Amino acid sequence: MTPTPHHAVAIVGGGLGGLTLARVLHVNGLSAAVYDQEASREVRGQGGMLDIHEDSGQVALRAAGLLEDFRALVMPGGEALRVLDKHAVVHLDEEDERSGNTRPEVDRGHLRDLLLDSLPTGTVRWGAKATGARALADGRHEVTLADGTAFTADLLVGADGAWSRVRPLLSAEVPAYTGVSIVEADLQDADTRHPASAVVVGGGMLFALGDRKGFLAHRESDGSLHVYATLTVPREWTSTVDFTDAEGARAVVLEQFDGWDDSLRALVADADGPLVPRLVHALPVGHRWDRVPGVTLLGDAAHVMSPLAGEGANLAMIDAADLGLALASHHGDTEAALAAYEQGMFPRAESAAAESAANLLVCFSDDAPEGLLEMFAGHHRAG
Repeated sequence: MTPTPHHAVAIVGGGLGGLTLARVLHVNGLSAAVYDQEASREVRGQGGMLDIHEDSGQVALRAAGLLEDFRALVMPGGEALRVLDKHAVVHLDEEDERSGNTRPEVDRGHLRDLLLDSLPTGTVRWGAKATGARALADGRHEVTLADGTAFTADLLVGADGAWSRVRPLLSAEVPAYTGVSIVEADLQDADTRHPASAVVVGGGMLFALGDRKGFLAHRESDGSLHVYATLTVPREWTSTVDFTDAEGARAVVLEQFDGWDDSLRALVADADGPLVPRLVHALPVGHRWDRVPGVTLLGDAAHVMSPLAGEGANLAMIDAADLGLALASHHGDTEAALAAYEQGMFPRAESAAAESAANLLVCFSDDAPEGLLEMFAGHHRAG
């Protein structure tokens, strides 16, 4: 029989959080094994643009020794912002100097590649889908994989997202549906093939809101537009749509936007390729757990929230950096490191989750986009 692999630190999940933790540990002379369910790093696209915040994601990248390399990946002009109503009337149109370049935009895939390339060969074990985790009598934890194999760890870190297989070791909470569903679409080579939509979206982020729904969109580094048609609908709604029928799905989604300006409807009507539905889930605001020896969580596994605060990737990365630095500074006393990490992570996550939940209500209220405009005006006054 092949012996069960054992690691001092094992990270379940090779997203931005798991990779950042592995990198921060590496630069501090500590090693970790990362297990990820994807077959390889190239198996699928990694989603759209991320704004990396000065006080969180960029702090994490500095701890990882990658801040200057990150800056070379930033998309110029990506912080531009437009806010429209359902009739395509422009209420706010700002170029990227609006935030002093404190939240530069980067392609998620490029950032992930930067982290992957910074790790020693073999750090990530691909094709390793976790199916469960359990505590062993000797204080270690064992994770079982879909292929029937397993591994053990002195310290197990769940960086495996909203539906974490590690979380049940710490918490019985599961993410709840927020009442909001998103249908994603792409318009390729927008300036040439979809010039009118390129103008509507602008150089960065678009919010077009009203009637408790809206179109959110952003320009990507490859010249495409990534669109989120966002609806307040029952959980079951997406299951009533046949998304394998691209034309039929577009028609059903557009029914939800009857009466909206044609320039906004075109963001879905002219989409290239299939539409992809996503239900927005969140853990309770203030989710936390009692300290359990030898295991912790970071990122969405710990505090998944709606994307309306723009904090998900940033929180995962700063969680990872804080955990890595705590382990390095408390070397030999893992429990002290985990206690210190969680003491800082819990209130930070609670604040961001509360903001995210509030922003969800603001963006999809009956009077939208008024609340969003007031929020941005308040940010300007505070600045």
